[in-house]
Amino acid sequence: MFRFLSRQPESPELYGDHILLRLPRYQDYAAWYALRSESRAFLQPWEPSWRHDELTESAFRARVIRNSQEFSSGLAVPLFMFRREDKALLGGITIGYIRRGAAQSCMVGYWMGERHAAKGHMFAAVQLVVPYIFSGLQLHRIEAACIPENWKSIRLLEKAGFEREGVLRKYLKINGEWRDHILYSLIEGDTAERGKQLTL
Repeated sequence: MFRFLSRQPESPELYGDHILLRLPRYQDYAAWYALRSESRAFLQPWEPSWRHDELTESAFRARVIRNSQEFSSGLAVPLFMFRREDKALLGGITIGYIRRGAAQSCMVGYWMGERHAAKGHMFAAVQLVVPYIFSGLQLHRIEAACIPENWKSIRLLEKAGFEREGVLRKYLKINGEWRDHILYSLIEGDTAERGKQLTL
């Protein structure tokens, strides 16, 4: 279960036992720069090509402004992930492409610094954002897409209860190439329904 605390409506904070999720701030630049720089080779195969100014402070400030605008307009909730004990930046998870109306859905994407990978942090983050999406944002459907070779992401989504729906052909341009993605989804009530089935 997540704990949602917010001193201000424009500053959501999600607390788990060991991690904190919140919107990026200007003062996060040094930690973000260090983590992204040292993790570049680790992240590059799974992300769009980095721009020449990707890691500059001006680009980061523009990103923070854009993130704040997207959150304020209800389009996305971009969150940085921190370890609670020492406030170390671990990675990020974004609730994006929020669609209202008949869809009531969103897309979740994430990244993790190399030295913090494979330690359960991202699974903990997903466990925080799922109830926030369904209860806090009152959405009905969560989607996530990953490259077929990204078995770590596939394992994460399946462990979190996401169901595989199919393949999106040439869906996103990743590291300079248009890549197929596997589409996963989680529907409100899926987890409760799965729990009922396990107790039968």
